[in-house]
Amino acid sequence: MDKENIKGAAQKIKGKIEEVAGKVVGDKDLELRGKADQLGGAVREAVGTARDVVKDAVKEASKP
Repeated sequence: MDKENIKGAAQKIKGKIEEVAGKVVGDKDLELRGKADQLGGAVREAVGTARDVVKDAVKEASKP
């Protein structure tokens, strides 16, 4: 698993916490920041997954 997968998952969790906190206290800015963090986390996870796929493909291609 690529480090970006882990960082992305953590960013998504942070974003969800911000979103919920924003809803609870009525802070739309915090809520929107949380949603943006969740989206950014999803992108990071996708990048990490893509890196894993490329690494696996390179390993397979270099096998004799």
